[in-house]
Amino acid sequence: MRAEIKSRTVLNESSTSLSLLGLNQLPFDPGHSKPLPFNSRASPAENGGEMGQKRKRSNIPPDGMHSLSLESPPMDLGMSDPDAWATAMNNLGMAPMGITGDPLLSDFDPALGMMTGIPPINPMMPGLGIVPPPIPSDMPVVKEIIHCKSCTLFPPNPNLPPPATRERPPGCKTVFVGGLPENGTEDTIVEIFEQCGEIIALRKSKKHFCHIRFAEEYMVDKAIYLSGYRIRLGSSTDKKDTGRLHVDFAQARDDVYEWECKQRMLAREERHRRRMAEEQFHPPSPPPVVHYSDHECSIVAEKLKDNSKFSEAVQTLLTWIERGEVNRRSANNFYSMIQSVNSHIRRLMNEKTAHEKEMEEAKEKFKLALAGILAQFEQIVAVYRSASKQKAWDHFTKAQRKNISVWCKQTEEIRNIHNDELMGIRREEEMEMSDDDIEPPEMKEESALQLQTEALKEENDSLRCQLDAYRNEVELLKQEQGKLGREEDASKDQQLELLQQALQGMQQHLVKLQDECEQRDVELEKAKEEKVQLDKLLESLKDKANNLSPICSVSQEKENLLERGLGSSPIKSEREALLVGIISTFLHVHPFGANIEYICSYLQRLDSKICASEVEALMTRLRHTFKQEMSGVGASLEKRWKFCGFEGLKATT
Repeated sequence: MRAEIKSRTVLNESSTSLSLLGLNQLPFDPGHSKPLPFNSRASPAENGGEMGQKRKRSNIPPDGMHSLSLESPPMDLGMSDPDAWATAMNNLGMAPMGITGDPLLSDFDPALGMMTGIPPINPMMPGLGIVPPPIPSDMPVVKEIIHCKSCTLFPPNPNLPPPATRERPPGCKTVFVGGLPENGTEDTIVEIFEQCGEIIALRKSKKHFCHIRFAEEYMVDKAIYLSGYRIRLGSSTDKKDTGRLHVDFAQARDDVYEWECKQRMLAREERHRRRMAEEQFHPPSPPPVVHYSDHECSIVAEKLKDNSKFSEAVQTLLTWIERGEVNRRSANNFYSMIQSVNSHIRRLMNEKTAHEKEMEEAKEKFKLALAGILAQFEQIVAVYRSASKQKAWDHFTKAQRKNISVWCKQTEEIRNIHNDELMGIRREEEMEMSDDDIEPPEMKEESALQLQTEALKEENDSLRCQLDAYRNEVELLKQEQGKLGREEDASKDQQLELLQQALQGMQQHLVKLQDECEQRDVELEKAKEEKVQLDKLLESLKDKANNLSPICSVSQEKENLLERGLGSSPIKSEREALLVGIISTFLHVHPFGANIEYICSYLQRLDSKICASEVEALMTRLRHTFKQEMSGVGASLEKRWKFCGFEGLKATT
């Protein structure tokens, strides 16, 4: 009874492993006592008939293969014959064991199970015979003997390493089958591999190998499972009827082509999916620009005068110009719209000045607020300092004193930061004021007059262009008047009269502008004459100063006589004294100092004979009046002279 349960357990597991691998399950009848025909040999006539058939390389259609796999009759083989089972196990080089569970060899350990390396099966396991237990990943798969109609497949030794295979090509549906028997036919190959799936094509070679192409990719994995099996045709032991199957992946052009087509199809689907997703989140396209017409032109001209609709109108105008809507008839309309665009610049400049005023007001508010904050900080610091005096300090505890000192330090740091910020703002304002003071008032007046004249000239040119445009429009109207009928004569006359009136008004305005331009030119000439007179006056003053030099020399000799008793003076002449006064006034206006080139450029306006070395030597001698400091960092490092006369006066007294 135990032997029968054990044999049924082995058969259940073998059927489970075959069903997991996709191979057809073979029927088994334990009561069938017919022995395996391993020792019997086929008749020479039968072998000769099989070998005499001419081998052809044929491509089997899918329909025939499918019908062959469906209509193949089930194979039954009696497994209760101990002699046949022992012969099969001896051929594989393994210890024989009967299906009934009795060992065929007396010295064989029954605890090893069917094959070496496979754990024994307990027939009392829960769920046995109902649901097969899960196979562990580290447990080797048991390969069973596969019986076909014309051949038998014996599994390889499980102790041997698995057969090597090449890297699987993409989309592989074709396998290479080597190690076929010499007497093997295409029918035998089909009979073996049709259990793996539908065969589309089979190409057999005379050198005992073939290529099989399946319908799907997963069928290749089932075929690879048969690699390493020993094949024997019938019950013959001849070498020509035996072989060892070697199944490996093969690279075929048809497989690659189908795989590439599939990949391209998937790429197209992915691109379509992405395009649909992008279209969902794509912003709507802008509305189309209307075509040009007189009505639309008037609407756009009105929009150009409105700040809120200016951008839309400008885009429409740009599109019309790029489309080529400008012609001789519509040139005046386009010119008037372009003129409206030009007038929008003034509105933009006005907005800019308004924003600049707001920014200046905000700066002033910020400065006042910051000054108020600094004043409050000063009051708070004064409170801390008064609390730190001896009168109040002795009455506080140690912890209170520590807190007061920490608060005082924090407040002083914050006050210093805000004070530096306020000083930086003031320095920037002083620098801007000093830059503005560099330009003399005469140059400012001249530049203002030039700007006004240029603006008048531009306005004159624009009025001339408008006048030409109106003249062209009048000519067009005259030409159209000859073409149109008598009914439109009255309306044309009215239009001409209106245009003539407009032309007269424009001419009058143009005459006024010309008069204003002439007046501006006269004022500019007067300003130039005044400048020339001032230059002459300056030269006469210089000549007088040169004429007074002998008198100054006599007085200088007298002063030298007086100074011999008092000591040598750094100022040697009246000219140097004048230079010291002018330089002191210049540096007093520039509290942050100025370099020697800047000072000399100012002095050379008064006297072109003054050189930088003379001025620098004079300022170097007067140490209590002028001092030299280095300012800047790195490449911007420069020497600046500053006026220190007030400090020098205190030091000398």
